[in-house]
Amino acid sequence: MNLHQRIDAFVKLGSFLTQFVSPLQDHKNTSKTSVSTMDSSALDHALLYEQMIQTLQDAHHQNTWFTYDNLAFSCKSWSEVLTQENLINWVSSYTIGEVDSPKTIAIVMAGNIPLVGFHDFLSVLLCGHKVQAKLSSNDKKILPFIASYLCAVEPEFKPYITFTEDSLKNFDAVIATGSNNTATYFDHYFSKYPHIIRKNRNAVAIITGKETTQQMEALADDVYRYFGLGCRNVSKIYIPDQYNLDHFFNGMYAWKQVINNHKYINNYDYNKAVYLMSDIKLFDNEFMLLKEDKGFSSPISVVFYERYKDIKNIRTQLEAQKQHIQCIVSLEDVPFGVAQAPGLSDYADGVDTIEFLISL
Repeated sequence: MNLHQRIDAFVKLGSFLTQFVSPLQDHKNTSKTSVSTMDSSALDHALLYEQMIQTLQDAHHQNTWFTYDNLAFSCKSWSEVLTQENLINWVSSYTIGEVDSPKTIAIVMAGNIPLVGFHDFLSVLLCGHKVQAKLSSNDKKILPFIASYLCAVEPEFKPYITFTEDSLKNFDAVIATGSNNTATYFDHYFSKYPHIIRKNRNAVAIITGKETTQQMEALADDVYRYFGLGCRNVSKIYIPDQYNLDHFFNGMYAWKQVINNHKYINNYDYNKAVYLMSDIKLFDNEFMLLKEDKGFSSPISVVFYERYKDIKNIRTQLEAQKQHIQCIVSLEDVPFGVAQAPGLSDYADGVDTIEFLISL
C-alpha cells in the first residue's frame, strides 16, 4: 500500500463524515445515500451510515459530555480537514518514503473531547507505520468504527490497526497524552522507547479592546466548545487595565444555552459555591464565572483573567511559560473562533508528529 492509497482512503473517510455534520436529532428523515466520491460497489453505504449513527449515539450515552452537537462539530471539523488538497499539501512538506519494515507505534489516547487522538492515528498510518491504540474509557466508540470503515475502503489497512484494553506490548515507539500526573508515569514507563509525551496545556486569549462584537462572539466558541474540556479551549483571558468587561460578557452570551446542560450547571453551581465560601471575588453572568488568577487551567464553567498595562510584558510572560500554552487566540495569533478547528500542521504541544515518525 503506497502513500497515494493511504491518502485516498482518508479522503473517502472525510467524504463519509460529511453526512454527520449536523446533530443526530436532525438525521431522523435523512436519506441514507452513498458518498459520491466512493466508487467501491462492494460497500453497503446505507449500512455504514446506520452503523455510524449508532456509534455516535453509543458515544453520547457512554460519555454525556459528548453531546450530539459536539459530536457533529467533531465530524464536521475532520470532514473539512480530510480533503485530498489538504492531505497532499500537508505531507508534501516531508519526505515520506515507502516503509519496508513498518514500526508499531503505541498511542495512548486521551478522552476529553471526541476523537482527540485521531490526528496521531492519522499521522502514524500516513507514514506507513502500524497503530496499536489504547483508548480512553471516555472515548472508545468512535475511532474503532472509523478504523473499520478505513479497512472497508482500503483492506490493506487491516494488519496496520489494533486496539487494546490490556497493557501495550511489542511496540517500537510511543505517543502518549495525559495529565501532568500521568505524564510523569509515561516518562518513566516509556523512557527506553522513542516517544512523544504530552501534558496538560490550555489556550489563552489576549484581548485589546479593539475586537468587534463578532470576534467576541467567536471567542465564546473558543471558550465553550466541548464545554472547555479541550487543550485548545481558551481557559484564560488577558485584558487591558481599563477594559470594560461588558464587551466580553456580551460576546459570551452567544453560548448562554450551555447552562441547559445538567453536567455543566452542576460544575457551575459547585465552583460558585466553593469560591463564595472562600470569599473570592468573582464576576458572574449566571452561566460563567470570571476569576482573577495567574494560573492557566481553570475549572469547567470558570475562566481566569489577568489585567495588563503593557501587552509586550504579556507576550514576554507567555513566551516564558509556553510549556503550559497550547495556543494563543488574539488579533495577531490564532483568529477568534477557530481554536477548536486546528489545521493538520497545528501539532499538539508544538511537536511535529510526522517528523518524529519518519525519523524512526
